[in-house]
Amino acid sequence: MDKIWEEMYAAAKAALGAKVISDYVTAGEVSAAVLSKSGKIYTGVCIDTCSTLGICAERNAIFNMITNGEYEIDRVLCISPNEGKGGPCGACRELMVQLMPGGKYKDIDIMMDYANDRVMKLGELTPEWWID
Repeated sequence: MDKIWEEMYAAAKAALGAKVISDYVTAGEVSAAVLSKSGKIYTGVCIDTCSTLGICAERNAIFNMITNGEYEIDRVLCISPNEGKGGPCGACRELMVQLMPGGKYKDIDIMMDYANDRVMKLGELTPEWWID
């Protein structure tokens, strides 16, 4: 495992932490780290609401990246309740595709299983996406 993945995992782990915000909102059960093309790591946590207005940790991290003036993703890592296994949901994949059209999204590395150092390209997870 390379050092960047370890740094991303540490950043996501630092953001992780379940919190009850109100009777209707919880946050932090899932966290994510996104590495921008410039090499900066951005983090985010999931925010769940009783009316489905929440957001996934990956999209929250991407929005953090965009808020800070960056628009290209290099890598994505998520720490979910099953400790870092699994790919981003369809909404997160769709955002990444639309953010980096023209096939550029296909080269984004997605950490599928941190413990086993299993990485896939977003292009493998989104074959023949509608935008291409």
